[in-house]
Amino acid sequence: MNIENIEKVISRAKERNCKILENEPMSKHTTFKIGGNATALITVESIADLSDLYSLCNKLEVPCFVIGNGSNLLINDNGYEGIVFRLSGDFNNITLLEDNVIKCGAGITLARLCKIACENSLTGLEFAWGIPGTVGGAVYMNAGAYNEEMEMVVDNVAYVSPDGQVGTKSASELKFSYRHSVFCDEPGIVTSVTFRLKRGKKDKIEAKMADLIGRRQSKQPLEYPSAGSIFKRPKYNYAGTLIEECGLKGKRIGGAEVSEKHAGFIINKGGATCKDVCDLIEFIQETVKKEKGILLECEVKKI
Repeated sequence: MNIENIEKVISRAKERNCKILENEPMSKHTTFKIGGNATALITVESIADLSDLYSLCNKLEVPCFVIGNGSNLLINDNGYEGIVFRLSGDFNNITLLEDNVIKCGAGITLARLCKIACENSLTGLEFAWGIPGTVGGAVYMNAGAYNEEMEMVVDNVAYVSPDGQVGTKSASELKFSYRHSVFCDEPGIVTSVTFRLKRGKKDKIEAKMADLIGRRQSKQPLEYPSAGSIFKRPKYNYAGTLIEECGLKGKRIGGAEVSEKHAGFIINKGGATCKDVCDLIEFIQETVKKEKGILLECEVKKI
């Protein structure tokens, strides 16, 4: 990697008065609390800033990615030699366009979006209450829970392409599938999302949200750092069930452990490294494949 090119991007970010954290520990920015230092974490607050810096990165062949809430990421212990973007400012705006349509920036947390939908008596997003991510990340991976997914409520998405151009994709162009969108295959950064919801009764929406968060708290190890569900759900089965049936609850490598509360989670019991988690993931996959004949596919994005 040409460090001079990275410095050129950092210099441009300084010219644009972006907040820059150099040699920043990514463990401070992921829910797993794991990850070495990134060359620079740059906070962008406008489309113009993002378009300019993202296109410059691609022109100079500087590695880059966007981090939201860091809830589905596992970052290498050696860190990331490149630029990490964080969306703020304009990317945290949210607007009610019509009686049942909400447009919001990609940097907004799902928690805030769900609250605003509820306050406006709009139903359809209750499943996302408790998912610890941002809107941009949720669309990128078509996040879901309790048999509902983002694709059920997304109307269209605005994004920035690698050459800095701003574009829009309709729901049909997003190629949604299980934990997948077109952005998993084609480079681009989600900047805002428009949701089309339905009118509902506020008390019923609140009751459903309370029920779902109660289920999460009772079944998931939310008291420990993790990246949520580690594996995608295999066809006609559940990853957590398969892992538990293989007797792997409590299996530990270094500071990484298969949760005793929910076997679909790997938790950081203290001082876990990326290598610990990767080794444990591999051990689980090998064990489940050997005993159940099913290869579990990792859901967490590895950087």
